[in-house]
Amino acid sequence: MPRTAQIGLPMTIEQGWLSSVAQLISPNTDKRPSTEDVSLLVIHNISLPPEQFGGSYISQFFANCLDISAHPYFAEIGHLRVSSHLLIDRDGEIIQFVPFYDRAWHAGVSEFEGRSNCNDFSIGIELEGSDYIPYTDAQYQALVQVTKTIRLYYPLITGDRIVGHCDIAPERKTDPGPAFDWVRYQQELNG
Repeated sequence: MPRTAQIGLPMTIEQGWLSSVAQLISPNTDKRPSTEDVSLLVIHNISLPPEQFGGSYISQFFANCLDISAHPYFAEIGHLRVSSHLLIDRDGEIIQFVPFYDRAWHAGVSEFEGRSNCNDFSIGIELEGSDYIPYTDAQYQALVQVTKTIRLYYPLITGDRIVGHCDIAPERKTDPGPAFDWVRYQQELNG
C-alpha cells in the first residue's frame, strides 16, 4: 500500500525518491544526460477526464494502463506515453512516478533560456487541476513543502528557474493556467 505524505512533516530525498510519499513507477522515463544538471522546476496541471477530479485515471495514464473505454476523451490520449516526477492531487496527496535522477517525459517540445529539451534538466510537478479552476489550499501547502525539499537537494533550481509549462512551451501549453496563484506560491515559498 502506498505511503501518504503528511503535510508539514520534514521530507527528504533518498536515492531519488521523496520520503513518505506514495510511489507508482512509470515506464515513461529514461536516463538524464547528466544528473548534475537538474536546474529547472516545471509546474503543470492535469485532470482526467478534463476538469474532473478524483479517481485513479491520472496514475493509470502515467502507468500506460488507462482504460480508453472509460471516457471518450481517453481514446484521444491513450496512445501517449507521458509521465511526471510528481503529482499533487486536490487533497494535497503526493505520488511520485519517476526518481529525480531520471528524466520524466513531462515537458515535450520545450525550451528555457535558449536551451531545448527541458526534460533533460528539469523536474516536473503535476497539480491535479485545470487552467480556470482554483487550486486547493492543500495543493499549495504540499507544493511549497515539496519545492523547498527539492531545492535543498538541487540548489541550481533558483527562484527564477521555477516556471509553468506555459513558459517553456508557450505555443502548445497554457498550464498551470490563470487559476494558479504565482504570487501566493512565491510568498509561501519564501515565507
